[in-house]
Amino acid sequence: MRGFSASCLSDLLCPLAADLTYGTDMTETNSFTTKTWILILSLVLIALTLRPSMASIGPLLPFMQPELHLSFTQASLLTMLPVLAMGLGIFFAHQLALWFGSYQVVFWASIAIAAATAQRYWAVGALDLTLSAIVAGLGIAMVQAVVPGVIKQKFGTKAPLVMGWYISAIIAGAALTASLAAFWADWAQSWRVALSGWVVLSVLALVLWFSQKNAIQNLPVAQSQQKPLSFSKYGRSWTLALFFGLVTCAFTCVLAWLPAYYVEQGWSEQKSGLLLGLLLCMEVVSGFVSPWLASRKLDRRPVMLVLLVLMATGFAGLVVAPQLGLIWASVLGLGIGGLFPLSLIVSMDHQHQSSAAASLTAFVQGIGYTLAAFSPLIAGFIRDFSQSFSISWLLLAAIAVLLMVMATRFNPAFYESRFE
Repeated sequence: MRGFSASCLSDLLCPLAADLTYGTDMTETNSFTTKTWILILSLVLIALTLRPSMASIGPLLPFMQPELHLSFTQASLLTMLPVLAMGLGIFFAHQLALWFGSYQVVFWASIAIAAATAQRYWAVGALDLTLSAIVAGLGIAMVQAVVPGVIKQKFGTKAPLVMGWYISAIIAGAALTASLAAFWADWAQSWRVALSGWVVLSVLALVLWFSQKNAIQNLPVAQSQQKPLSFSKYGRSWTLALFFGLVTCAFTCVLAWLPAYYVEQGWSEQKSGLLLGLLLCMEVVSGFVSPWLASRKLDRRPVMLVLLVLMATGFAGLVVAPQLGLIWASVLGLGIGGLFPLSLIVSMDHQHQSSAAASLTAFVQGIGYTLAAFSPLIAGFIRDFSQSFSISWLLLAAIAVLLMVMATRFNPAFYESRFE
């Protein structure tokens, strides 16, 4: 059974790249060269572009709805479709990298993200925004599937360090967008500017990525011997995918609807956006601390159960005492933020070989993201029907209790038998 380590973190964050041999061009010295730092900066900028298209919707929804006449169900598609693309993209992005190369896939995917973001300035209805969400989502899916493999191959033994920066930048992009979007809309007197202005990050990322063409273009892309879908015949694979998917449901729902919920509670759009930013910052903290705490034993269940209690408490608190939003956002961020990496670590624990563990986590993420994509849609429909988000928060609290029951089954002593 595999214990959690920095290399395991690298593998779970790049499930389609675990078979890559470590490169040596940037890892033989104790310090990075100037060229290496430019590559790192380009990767960080790319990471910053992967969440604004989703994270800006929630804080800006109160500005958008009166003009576009969006129902909550329609608005949910703007979060649902990118997440759905992230799930489906896991299964075919690697093949695109084999055909065209990692550099080309990331370059054109980033152009798609930039074009979709910029197009929102001219959006005149729900259809325009929906199409931009689809295009941005496909671009995000391609980048997320390919970039970790580039990191692992180019940085070798330092890949976990660079991967940590990359993942932190993804969440930082979401937190920055959620915190500033409403302020930007108020300052510019235009939600379109606040929704599309993040294209600046994409342009900067593209310029730097283009400068790395010679360093990245000829990287070989490894072919995994065990395909993710080969795990579909095992019941435990579906259990792990369901667990990850339900955890991700919680994240996508708060990303889509927490600001709108607090605007309905009388908060300003700016304060509601900052609240989501706080939640995302707490996710970063928990995302690093929780795996470290869980690494002390192969049995991850005690830490997972604590995090699930935090998740259940946070969602229940939103309904029972919404005026304590700062507390519940912090509690939810700590719970959800730690559960995301731990659900993947537990998946990896089920396999001895790195390639098999990587393929299993790819299956778990592909199915899990696809499942989670529908949660904002369901929550939006419930809001339209009941005139309240409270039912959705209580359902998510109940899901946390269900996840506690599921987590008790993750006994390391029986992992091997689940795949025989």
